Amino acid sequence: MDIEVLGVLAIRENGVSVVPTAPKPRQVLALLALHADQVVPVAALVEELWGSEPPRSARTTLQTYVLQLRDLLAGALAGGGQERCSPKDVLATVPGGYRLQSRGGGVDYREFERRAGAGYRAMDGEDYGGAARRLADALSLWRGPALTDIQAGPLIAMEVRRLEEARLCALDQRIEADLRLGRHRELLPELTVLVNRYRMHESLHGQFMLALHRSGRRGEALDVFTRLRSTLVSELGLEPSSALSRLQRSILMVRPDTPTAPAPAGAGAGGGAGRRLVARIH
Repeated sequence: MDIEVLGVLAIRENGVSVVPTAPKPRQVLALLALHADQVVPVAALVEELWGSEPPRSARTTLQTYVLQLRDLLAGALAGGGQERCSPKDVLATVPGGYRLQSRGGGVDYREFERRAGAGYRAMDGEDYGGAARRLADALSLWRGPALTDIQAGPLIAMEVRRLEEARLCALDQRIEADLRLGRHRELLPELTVLVNRYRMHESLHGQFMLALHRSGRRGEALDVFTRLRSTLVSELGLEPSSALSRLQRSILMVRPDTPTAPAPAGAGAGGGAGRRLVARIH
């Protein structure tokens, strides 16, 4: 079974989609897919579907949704000629809940974590070229916002936030690696889009400031800080972090006619993004 949640929900058995069209069974399948090969308690499925006030018929209705999913699995399994594997083997009833078995198939969010982990290890080893490639490879698995087509309850919504945060972390580190490689001009179009999408994400704004500054666009780099500060103050009542403020002051201290130095080849990847950016202004 191939499971994809990094975009619209896509689950295939023998190449045949087993994703139902009705919203509630899709929701059940999505939560099971997010915990593939693990037991999802009945109580968790009920909470996901109906929140804190489920109807009296919740468990019976849940069983109906599971039967509907098994009917789809039966058709896919029959098409593959796998007589020894039944729908109950794939979507198993276990004590206290249900378990969706991937049976060695691809699970995209686990593959993303594996590839991203390789990228982080490359960053720790100061292999910025390898880190940029591996992290870009991990991010290529995303086909859009996670489970964008699912009507999410509290548990799926929490998992989606976790996945999106993992995506942002990988993106941040991939951009950091590209900056270390001197690709500041190449990053400008991407960062322009990202800072408009994530209007209060300080690390992305800091990276945009550095890319602009190193491209000879000092005034625009300072404007990025001003806009971020205005947004943070008006919407959260907060000032930018001390690290980002130090980055702004560092840019201010550099004379406009001073050439921007390339990133030091041996600079470490640890520490806060703001401190790393400040260290590479000079």
